[in-house]
Amino acid sequence: MYAATREFDYEQLVEQHLGLVKRIACHLQGRLPANVQLEDLVQSGTIGLLEAARGYEASHGASFETYAGIRIRGAMLDEVRRNDWTPRSVHRNARRVSSAVREVEGHTGREARAKEIAETLQVGLDEYHSMVRDSAAARLFSLGDLTEEDGGFDDILPGQEIGPAEAFDREAFRRDLAEVVGGLPEREQLVMSLYYEQELNLREIGEVLGVTESRVCQLHGQALARIRARMGDWTGAGDED
Repeated sequence: MYAATREFDYEQLVEQHLGLVKRIACHLQGRLPANVQLEDLVQSGTIGLLEAARGYEASHGASFETYAGIRIRGAMLDEVRRNDWTPRSVHRNARRVSSAVREVEGHTGREARAKEIAETLQVGLDEYHSMVRDSAAARLFSLGDLTEEDGGFDDILPGQEIGPAEAFDREAFRRDLAEVVGGLPEREQLVMSLYYEQELNLREIGEVLGVTESRVCQLHGQALARIRARMGDWTGAGDED
């Protein structure tokens, strides 16, 4: 009797929350490169929903929708990461840009300007902007990855507690990251806030700022380059292949 009830609950949970999968997939697609297909996100998200339904226990305190939403989104992001579309040259250029930012800011003692970064890289301004746009597209989840907001189950799943040393490192990292983001130029801060906190896509941010989507992508990419340069001790910004 118990098994039959569990099976019914499981199927009912899945059926009732298929719409949640589609909503999360549509939201994520607006923040992803054009070659990521909605159908692929829905498929991986449905697997996350099935796993959530199998593992959910109401006694752990989180509602099923909250629990499932984390699992669904995490499954979608895992799928995107596994099928990384980004050429190695883009990752290499991202490291070059961050190194150039660090070099300029270390020399001048102030925020690096786009022209200065381009000159350090020995490329034209248009090529530099292309590099940061590509870098931003390749690292759409970098802050989410770093802060573990995507697919982080530590507060929900039993037996997932972290040790004191890891907890200390996480807190120190988050503190440093918040300080670095707070030190970005005002417009880059706003882009990061709208993108990562308000979860607007690049087109919507452009409408808020009154600039083109391409310009928002430039600002986003430059902000990520600054963050990577200033968080080099954590992220290994100077590492090469």
